[in-house]
Amino acid sequence: MKKHLLAFAIATTLAAGAHAQANDTLAKVKAAGSITMGVRDSSGALSYTQGDGKYGGFHVELCQRIVANVEKAVGKKLDVKLQSVTSQNRIPLMQNGTIDIECGSTTNNATRQKDVAFLNTVYMEQVRIAVRANSGITGIAQLNGKSVATTTGTTSVQLLRKHERATGVDFKEVFGKDHADSFLLLESGRADAFVMDATLLIGNIVNSKSPGDYRIVGEPLSLEPIGIMIRKDDPAFKKLGNDTIAELVKSGELAKIYDKWFMQPIPPKNISVNMPVTAETKAAWADLNDKPAEDFVKK
Repeated sequence: MKKHLLAFAIATTLAAGAHAQANDTLAKVKAAGSITMGVRDSSGALSYTQGDGKYGGFHVELCQRIVANVEKAVGKKLDVKLQSVTSQNRIPLMQNGTIDIECGSTTNNATRQKDVAFLNTVYMEQVRIAVRANSGITGIAQLNGKSVATTTGTTSVQLLRKHERATGVDFKEVFGKDHADSFLLLESGRADAFVMDATLLIGNIVNSKSPGDYRIVGEPLSLEPIGIMIRKDDPAFKKLGNDTIAELVKSGELAKIYDKWFMQPIPPKNISVNMPVTAETKAAWADLNDKPAEDFVKK
């Protein structure tokens, strides 16, 4: 019996050690000589493809700043790899070690915090409704009997259904595999509206063939913290990431990075999304924290 208990204790200790090692990102990337950033193809000015394997955006640049400090911490230059992820696979790819940090448009909420961790929030998002300008839709009530696009693996339509003004409003959900695909549903007339983070809606609109054909309507459905995602239970990496963010805030560099991606013309089309920093995002900079979306719900 004692042998069985000893064997069990050893196995448990080894499993715990393996888990700790798997979640030690600094040790992992030092041993591998590389670090993999999860990026998005069409997450507006937060993270998007510029073509030819290049990616840009507010969160992408923040991750690059974090990676620079990772290189200092591990004492070596790393091969920085970019892995395109989707709303569906971003969390599994983080958990299984395919990506080491996700630089996209992921809402930090209580459910996701059970599986992954988030760095301190530096971008607060509003969920809005985009429609074709000639649709006659001005808010939630006009969605009754309509088709509403959303991206698989996101929470936006759930927020729409829970909104107090959605009571008695019956609509059909249609799903895009990514944000560009969801916008295509709206663009092609297969959906009457696209419900998503305002940044992503605006990013897709300004990069469309006819930006004037679309508008964002109705009141915000929610206020959500959008975070840079890392593996759970990795305090050393989380501290390094949060220390990097804090230094960027303190130096004023974070505000400059925001202006670069949201107020200035950005490649490849050199169009500005023209989104001044909101009071809510400024408040996040002033009080850095990783609170989930549930903490921002109106009581």
